[in-house]
Amino acid sequence: MTESLRVVVADDQALVRTGFKLILMSEGIEVVAEADNGAAAVEAVRRTRPDVVLMDVRMPEMDGLEATRRIVTGDADAPRVIILTTFDLDQYVYAAISAGASGFLLKDVSPEHLAAAVRLVRVGDAMLAPAITRRLVERFARPDPVGASIHRDLAALTPRELEVMGLLARGLSNAELAGRLFLSEATVKTHVARILAKLGLRDRAQVVVVAYESGLVSPGGDHANGPG
Repeated sequence: MTESLRVVVADDQALVRTGFKLILMSEGIEVVAEADNGAAAVEAVRRTRPDVVLMDVRMPEMDGLEATRRIVTGDADAPRVIILTTFDLDQYVYAAISAGASGFLLKDVSPEHLAAAVRLVRVGDAMLAPAITRRLVERFARPDPVGASIHRDLAALTPRELEVMGLLARGLSNAELAGRLFLSEATVKTHVARILAKLGLRDRAQVVVVAYESGLVSPGGDHANGPG
């Protein structure tokens, strides 16, 4: 018996919405609403309270970035947002992740990958292609603790948590982190959960952004070992 999973699809192209809806329905995932612009997406989310939103970036009236910000800001029970884009390096995708999206997918994603992504973010993981996300951050992030879009004080983190955060930002999975740090995957998950809780972040996508924008990790280099 599969658990109910409710999705809103927001895209200004009817053909894209229909295609995604058919794919998700064939995988037993319910599409509870469609929206052709950002404002309609925000309203659809308020009305239907979905688990996940598939959000296009460029839409009329309100773009996907502003819609994402309005959906996730100040709502602990907000749905996870997956940004849809035709580009794998797009400053708007980076900005959307900064605004609270859980990651992004290219619009030519395979049906299997689309369904898997929706299920993945529903349980709290970020839907990232780590290498692509790192390239996004390296291209667009600017280490600036004062002006960072999701600035957080890292002083609350232990040295081990800082180490885990730095490796997360470099795209390592839980299994790879466990191998690198000689820890169990369960312990790694605990460290990640504590990082999210201490910094008030939603998921790994925001951890990556904060790691770069705070200067913990330098674009093109390893993570820092601490101040000085």
